[in-house]
Amino acid sequence: MVRFGIIGTNKITVQFIEAASTLPDFKLTAVYSRTEERGREFAEQHGAEHVFTDLEEMAQSDVLDAVYIASPNSYHSKQAVLLMQHGKHILCEKPMASNSKELADMVAAAEANKVVLMEAMKSTLMPGFKAMQEHLFKLGQVRKYMVNYCQYSSRYDAYKQGDIQNAFKPEFSNGSLMDIGIYCIYPMVVLFGQPENVKATSVMLESGVDGEGSIVLQYKDMEGVISYSKITNSYLPSEIQGEEGSMIIDHINAPGAVTLRYRNGDSLQISERSEAPAMKYEAAEFIGLIQSGELQSANNSHQHSSITMEIMDTVRKQIGLVYPADR
Repeated sequence: MVRFGIIGTNKITVQFIEAASTLPDFKLTAVYSRTEERGREFAEQHGAEHVFTDLEEMAQSDVLDAVYIASPNSYHSKQAVLLMQHGKHILCEKPMASNSKELADMVAAAEANKVVLMEAMKSTLMPGFKAMQEHLFKLGQVRKYMVNYCQYSSRYDAYKQGDIQNAFKPEFSNGSLMDIGIYCIYPMVVLFGQPENVKATSVMLESGVDGEGSIVLQYKDMEGVISYSKITNSYLPSEIQGEEGSMIIDHINAPGAVTLRYRNGDSLQISERSEAPAMKYEAAEFIGLIQSGELQSANNSHQHSSITMEIMDTVRKQIGLVYPADR
């Protein structure tokens, strides 16, 4: 049994708890909130016994082994480092940090304290993505990774009415790249590694964050073409193109139905949509690492997270997206 604490009392946290609760070795024991009232309310709803409003007190507590962090992005690094210094394992929502320096601090703390640190990137641990990895060679020489994830944010309606919520505030290290674009970049890094060149464009919003963007990434023998947005929807699948065929992915952010289509007209369904909650697989991976004594996931490794963050740093520099955390 791994005893979890939770930082964040939002929708994504509820989804994680519901998914992780399907696993026999997950137990929610503690909730952190800025207010006792909200923390107690959330804890009672989800069966947690302990509530903390002081992070140092939570870090020193012996009622939890691990913490799932789902606070605003700008808080991730400091919270994670403090908790890891007290021996807590960390599953941190994507993106793990605001920038590469913050992420390097987190990795150093994980290594120094010999605890698990894993980015909660659900997609690269789902069965659909594992099928993509297993069958990728069947495409022959890969020439193009062409993916898109464009999801109109419900908070954008409020934004247009003058109510700028956290999702569109630079002080929380937010925006389209960090929230949506990372789902396109991370799988590419796991499959193909670090690109040689990155070129990016975007539409910037008056609040100071990006609303949508595009990235072209050059590898030695192929290129990546990425489109992402929080201010429009896309209904197109994603695709990896090889010389022998293409791999069609229904949703790059949560691969379910994945199909190979060959040049001769043949097709092969290599994965179908799963009924299990998408976040179940990241929780299972994380718990498995703790129980086995391993400190890193093969897919959601420190290296993959670091390369992804380096790419996002480069993109932000090119589009002029600066966060207070960068200073």
